[in-house]
Amino acid sequence: MENVEEAGRRRSTTVLLVAGFTLLWLLDVLTSRHVWVWPPLLGGPLVALLVLAPGRWWPGRVAESTVIRWRVLAAFAVSAGVTLLLLRSGEAGSWGLMESAALLTLLVGAARSAPMPEAVGLCLLVGAAVIAAPLRISGGGDEITFAFLLTLAAGGAVGLGGYLRGLDNRRAQAVHRVRERERLELARDLHDFVAHHVTGIVVQAQAARTIRETAPERLDPLLEGIERAGAETLESMRRLVRVLREEDGGTVRPENLLTELGVLVSVFGEREGGGTATLEVAADARSVRLAPEVETSVHRLVQEALTNVARHAPGAPGVRVTMGLSEGHREGAWLVVRVVNGPADRTPPPGGRGGFGLVGLRERVEAVGGGLDVGPTESGGWRVVGRFPVLESGGSVG
Repeated sequence: MENVEEAGRRRSTTVLLVAGFTLLWLLDVLTSRHVWVWPPLLGGPLVALLVLAPGRWWPGRVAESTVIRWRVLAAFAVSAGVTLLLLRSGEAGSWGLMESAALLTLLVGAARSAPMPEAVGLCLLVGAAVIAAPLRISGGGDEITFAFLLTLAAGGAVGLGGYLRGLDNRRAQAVHRVRERERLELARDLHDFVAHHVTGIVVQAQAARTIRETAPERLDPLLEGIERAGAETLESMRRLVRVLREEDGGTVRPENLLTELGVLVSVFGEREGGGTATLEVAADARSVRLAPEVETSVHRLVQEALTNVARHAPGAPGVRVTMGLSEGHREGAWLVVRVVNGPADRTPPPGGRGGFGLVGLRERVEAVGGGLDVGPTESGGWRVVGRFPVLESGGSVG
């Protein structure tokens, strides 16, 4: 949910900035003392373009800090060039309202996103360009007054950028804590599963020694079981190592996955007024074997998705939990788990936004070799779709 909302906010912000910059440029044209004094009228759009240009327009794959640095340097060069050109020519005109607004916007971005201590130097460059712009007008001492006002505006822009920087840092720390907690929980689960597998291997090996002389015909199936358990243990250990080595992952394995999913759906239906949720499991999904950590992650996905429905879309009709197989996994098929709901029929309670449940869920699903896709549906509802690797068919889920 957060990604879609953030993308919508970015689009809205861009539209507002374009509209505001355009209005200010028209004011520049109307207030220019000489329409032939073209540098301010051209410099404003150039600086605004540098501010609004998406990061993907920059050549190659460059870091965000590099993009910000070049935005600032290019904008400073344009603004300083326009100021020097007008001072040398002796012409007087508008200082460039659009340009000043774009520079202030860039100042907020530099204070918010540029790495320290580079951010200090970049803010000083942009601030100097903002304060120097009124020097383009002459007479009456107006340039001093406007320079003072723009100094206050520049200080406010830096303060706003610093405030947003603090919010970003706190959110990043919260996301990191969620991921770290999820990784440690999954690591504990995997440790328990590996211990269970190893215990089974030891027991079967002891049994093999016992029946080697008395019932040799039973030895091959027993060795096959040891081989399968060993392979599953190795895979779980690989996942455990991968999870613990990642720098960016109190769940217990379900006793019977399908039964416990049914309980989750039933409890959700009772809590939401009854009859609002259904569980549908395809026949092919009932006959697959899942690694223990995958079963845990499937249970966690459904639990988190239903919790989000209750929190963000109370009373949503047609909540469906479905499970089925989909071809495409490198070793066979994916188990695809979908939780889909319609639009909410009443306003969510206040304070229901801003959690990191989906962040931790994605961390867990990807750690076991799966994938997660979330987003709105065409009907205005929401979907959570997880894909999980399967071991083989012929067994049973849970």
